[in-house]
Amino acid sequence: MTLMGAGFVALGQPMSGPQNGTVFRNTITGEAMDTGQGKPGGRDTKAVKTFFQTGNNIYIDDKSCLRNGESLFLTSCSGCHGHAAEGKVGPGLNDNYWTYPTNTEDTGLFSTLWGGANGMMGPHNEDLNPDEMLEVIAWVRHLYTGPVKDAVWLNDEQKKNYTPYKEGEKISKDVKGQCEPLPE
Repeated sequence: MTLMGAGFVALGQPMSGPQNGTVFRNTITGEAMDTGQGKPGGRDTKAVKTFFQTGNNIYIDDKSCLRNGESLFLTSCSGCHGHAAEGKVGPGLNDNYWTYPTNTEDTGLFSTLWGGANGMMGPHNEDLNPDEMLEVIAWVRHLYTGPVKDAVWLNDEQKKNYTPYKEGEKISKDVKGQCEPLPE
């Protein structure tokens, strides 16, 4: 543990900066990461601005963002984590066991996506921009099959209305929301 400001923060966990919102820290080393680097674009959306300030992913239950997150997850993540995040070469992401406990929070999962982790989990900041990462995180959260009480990324209202992913579920390309369909 290291003393930061008025409280304790475990190395490798994201922490709130005093005035700059969320400071994202490498999951393994605890070093602050520069989210200005990586794949261009996707930094000026309302969702990213909100997330960088508060750590709150406003895409979490938006069907248009889930649609995009599914496509991005299948392209970038499913080879290691499985099509329904059940785990393959990489760990399962759809239950309440997290290899890195910081990933129970969206800021921790973002940090792992951005900066990578141990083993074969390299950084994805060159193939996914911050907005796309929020869509992927929303999709991973949608795939969750563990007890809803453990879904700390959901607020109380979202927990009441949560229904886990069911295999074969399809989200229409025409569904309206905050996220425009991905280019074909």
